[in-house]
Amino acid sequence: MEVAQHYDEIARCNKCGFCQVACPIFRATGQESGVARGRLALVRALIEGRMEWTRELEEPLFNCLLCGACTTNCFPAVETADLLLAARSDYQDQVGRGTAHRLLFDHLLPYPGRLKLAIRTVALGKRSGLSALARALGMLRFIGHDFPRAEGIIDRFPEAALRDVIKPGVLEGKGDKLRIAYFVGCGMDLVCPQAAQASLGLLLEVAKTVAVLDNCCCGLPAMTYGDRQAARKMAERNVRMISSDKFDMVVTDCSSCASFLKKYPELFADDSVMQREAKEGASRIRDIVQILEMCARTGILSAGRTQPVVMTYHDPCHARRGQKLVREPREILKSLPGVEYREMPEADWCCGGAGSYALFHYDLSRKVLERKINNVAKAGADVVVTSCPACIIHLSYGARQRHLPVRVRHISEVVSDFKGCCGTQ
Repeated sequence: MEVAQHYDEIARCNKCGFCQVACPIFRATGQESGVARGRLALVRALIEGRMEWTRELEEPLFNCLLCGACTTNCFPAVETADLLLAARSDYQDQVGRGTAHRLLFDHLLPYPGRLKLAIRTVALGKRSGLSALARALGMLRFIGHDFPRAEGIIDRFPEAALRDVIKPGVLEGKGDKLRIAYFVGCGMDLVCPQAAQASLGLLLEVAKTVAVLDNCCCGLPAMTYGDRQAARKMAERNVRMISSDKFDMVVTDCSSCASFLKKYPELFADDSVMQREAKEGASRIRDIVQILEMCARTGILSAGRTQPVVMTYHDPCHARRGQKLVREPREILKSLPGVEYREMPEADWCCGGAGSYALFHYDLSRKVLERKINNVAKAGADVVVTSCPACIIHLSYGARQRHLPVRVRHISEVVSDFKGCCGTQ
C-alpha cells in the first residue's frame, strides 16, 4: 500500500483536536469522521489491518476538501491532505475505479478537444432545456450521484472557449525581453474565457512574447481522486512544454493549476530523468498573481482609470496554502485607484468548490458555501475577487442563491478593467 509508506507521519497525529476548529467539513457536520484526526485514525487502522478496504470507506476518504486548513492549525503540522491522497490511491487500487472516473480521467481531461466537445454538449443541453429533462429522469446519475442537482451550479456556459478565439502559438507583446508561456487551465479555457483573455492581455503588456501552450489538463483532478497514474500521464505531456528553454517563465491564471504544476517533481520520484525535467519546468511556474503583484510594485501596469468600488478577496486554498500567496493579491487590489478594500471574515476558508467536489458531495458543499456566502455578505463589497475558476463558479452560485448584489471576478479581469488593456492581439 502506498499510504503504508507514510505510517510514521500518520502516527505523528497526537489527537489533540485542534483540527476541528479549522475544518470546514467538521464545522458543517460535527462528525469525527469528517475531521483530520478521525480520517487519520481510519487510515491507520487500514494500514494495521484492523479494517478492510470496502466501498463504505469512500465517503470518509473522499469527502475531505483537501483545503489544508487542518495542517495550518496542527502543532506537528501533519500533512493530512497528502496522506489522504495516498489513501485514495490505495482505495482505487483495492476497490476499483468507477465509470465516470475512467471517462473523465482517461478519455476527456487528457484531450482538450474532447473535453471542449463534452462541455459544448452540456451547454447545448442547458440552453435547450434537455439537461433539465435528463435531470428529472435521473439520467445524469451515472456521472455522480449528486450530479443531477449540482449540474445547476454553472448558470450558463460561454458561447466560445478561449481556444476557439486564441489558438496555440506565439503572440508578440510590448515588453523588451521577457519570454512567457501561458499554461491554459481547463476552467479558464471553457468556463472563464473572458478572464483568460484578460490575463493574456496583461501578459502581453509586460512580455516580449507570450506563447499560448497546447497543454492538456494539469492532472490535479485525477490526483485529487487518487488516480496517480492518470495524473502522471497528463504531467508527462505537459512537462515537455513547461521545461522548454524557449521560455523564461510559465504563467497560469488558475491557482490550482499553478500549485500542482509546482509539485510535478513529486510525481516522478522513481524516474530521475523525468524528475529532473519536471524540476526544471516547475522552477519556471508562476501564478498570475505573482506577475501582477510584481507589475503593481514596479509601476509597469499603472492604472489607466479610476473606478470607485468596494472589493474584497477570497483566498483559493491552492493559492494561500498551496503557494503561500496571501499578501500579493491584496496589495494588487489596494494599488488600484478608487478601490476601497475590505477584508472578508474567514477569507481563507474554503468555499466548497474544490474542483468537482459538488458533483459527488453536493449537500456538504452547500453547507460549506453557505458559511462563505454569509461572510461575503458581511464584507459588504461590490466585487469579490479571486484567482481560481472553481471558486468563481461556486461563489457566483452562492451569490445567485442568496440574491446578493455582488459580482465575483477573476483578479485579471479586475486589473484589466482599470488598466484598460483587456483583450489580445
